[in-house]
Amino acid sequence: MSDVTSTPAPVTVPTPAHSPTAPAPRDERLAYRGPLQRLLIRPEIGAAIGAVAIWIFFWAVSGPFGTAGGWLSTLDVATFLGIMAVAVAMLMIGGEFDLSSGANTGAMAMLTIMLIRETGDLGGAGLNFWIAIPISFAVAMAIGYFNGWMVERTRLPSFIVTLATFFVLKGLKQGLSKLLIGQIEVGDTRDGAGYEFWRKVFAAEWQRNDHQLESRDAIYTIAILSGVAMLMLALYEMHFAAREKKNSGGLIEFLIGLVGVVAGVLVLHRTDGSGGNLLGIVVIGVASLIAVHGFSTWRFQPVADRGGLSLNSAVIRSIAIAAVLGLVAVIVANAFDANGPESKERLIFPFTEQGFRATLFGLLAIGCVVMVMIAATQANRVNKTTKTAVSLLLAAVIAGFALFIRSQSASVKFRSEAFGVMLAIALMVACWAIVGFLFAERRSVDHRADKIGSRLITAGLTLLMIGLAVKLLFTTDAQIANKIPPAKLSIRVVWFLAVTAAATWVLGRTRFGSWTFAVGGNQDAARQIGVPAARTKTQLFMIVSGAAWLVGLLIAFRVNAVQAGTGNGEEFEYIIAAVVGGTLLTGGYGTALGAAIGAIIMAMSQQGIPNARWNSDWRSLFLGAILLTAVIANRSIRTRAEASRR
Repeated sequence: MSDVTSTPAPVTVPTPAHSPTAPAPRDERLAYRGPLQRLLIRPEIGAAIGAVAIWIFFWAVSGPFGTAGGWLSTLDVATFLGIMAVAVAMLMIGGEFDLSSGANTGAMAMLTIMLIRETGDLGGAGLNFWIAIPISFAVAMAIGYFNGWMVERTRLPSFIVTLATFFVLKGLKQGLSKLLIGQIEVGDTRDGAGYEFWRKVFAAEWQRNDHQLESRDAIYTIAILSGVAMLMLALYEMHFAAREKKNSGGLIEFLIGLVGVVAGVLVLHRTDGSGGNLLGIVVIGVASLIAVHGFSTWRFQPVADRGGLSLNSAVIRSIAIAAVLGLVAVIVANAFDANGPESKERLIFPFTEQGFRATLFGLLAIGCVVMVMIAATQANRVNKTTKTAVSLLLAAVIAGFALFIRSQSASVKFRSEAFGVMLAIALMVACWAIVGFLFAERRSVDHRADKIGSRLITAGLTLLMIGLAVKLLFTTDAQIANKIPPAKLSIRVVWFLAVTAAATWVLGRTRFGSWTFAVGGNQDAARQIGVPAARTKTQLFMIVSGAAWLVGLLIAFRVNAVQAGTGNGEEFEYIIAAVVGGTLLTGGYGTALGAAIGAIIMAMSQQGIPNARWNSDWRSLFLGAILLTAVIANRSIRTRAEASRR
């Protein structure tokens, strides 16, 4: 929030910020950190890694999980939890809790329905939605303001104040529903005037099978490949030292490589059979190396001293462990009948035999890859040549596992999708290793390169989202002819994404966001520098209550009637999602995006467990394990990343 205090410094000859010879600042607050270090200290990185791992796991052991219907269903399940988790995370970053948030969602749904019910025996106020919805919003804001005001006036812990609010709301829902209408279920939203308009706002749906787009796959492929390419170029731009004078010959080589990649993609799409696929893969691989080398030659400073190959004991030990894990993984995979009809039915609790085989092989293979990655990190302390050799070994290991999986599996998703993704990862690792061998890494801040990298990241993420959206929202005539299962996108998902984006912007780009982190980190210190701590915390409570109002309306318009117990006890799931997403219970640290990812992780467990044919009673055990693992992983990643700055 405040500028770093400047101190007199000895006069020195200025060195360009982007020069690889620029001295590193002595103040660790100003020390240069590479893009990977900056990524690792992000609060949500542990949750993001966990989300990818859990998705891959359920994708491997269940059929529907990786389909468009599975994706959209998981996002829909995450909406209610995610909206509340984002708001609760903001409050937790501010150093407070709201245990009334769950009950508040049901209370707002019931209040809105009661306001639009007919008067008389039906126990309602007889209002239309245009009046009822603003009234319920005002009540939600009043509840949030009351919680914040009570915490500040009484100096009681927010845990106690909001626990009291929870019991008040729980009692009001139960008592008033029985008093006014004689039952604990309140409905029906369809009876209110203005229902059709507000249904579109809170319950509209996009039926995927009703929307065909024949160019969908082409748009998806172009957007995904372009997005990944931009993210990779951004990583290069932010990691390697820029040239003083750009080499135009490298630009020509870069463009030639891009043309080759496009040609390889066309070969893959226009040929059938292993011969055409192999030719396309080779063309894409060679062209990618040419493009990356050309881009680096154009923009980066060549390295002079690389050293010779020298494997120390630490590197050798890590590689040896990786070799053992890889060998055991292959032995395990061959010990089970991969394609036998009984392997899909015979259970090895809690998996089928086929799922157990895939899971065990996956864990061992991942362990093998991780150990080679550790060896590459250790080799980096020796010299560039050693690091490059171990990094190329890593690429070879990933490619080897890809080929092994393809040879062992009869499933299309393993033989095609998993195989293609793993080869792409191996190619990216190989390209990174070669560029790291030939060009100098940055050792100082270069604002111009970081700005270019940030723009590439924004463009790349945008393209990835466009590609995924097109793939999820549209079908083709061929899929309809093959009777593809129906899938739908709910407006609830749009609300979830919008709330997450807005909260992320507020926390990261506004003064209120800075105040939130300040009061959560040290409230007394924040007050001393002029932060309105009481007002900030009250507004955070109101944000949580506003989110509860939104979720209440989404629930009401989804099911048209709500029970008095709706939302009770769910506040703990909101807190779990926030913590899994990297938010500290002590306040002052976390992100809205991390909370959203935490909600998606919990939704994946809810959808993935029945899809994997497990007993859903084990979901709580799974959530507990996720929570503990996420907290430990987040702390470990953050500690290591911070230690690397010194």
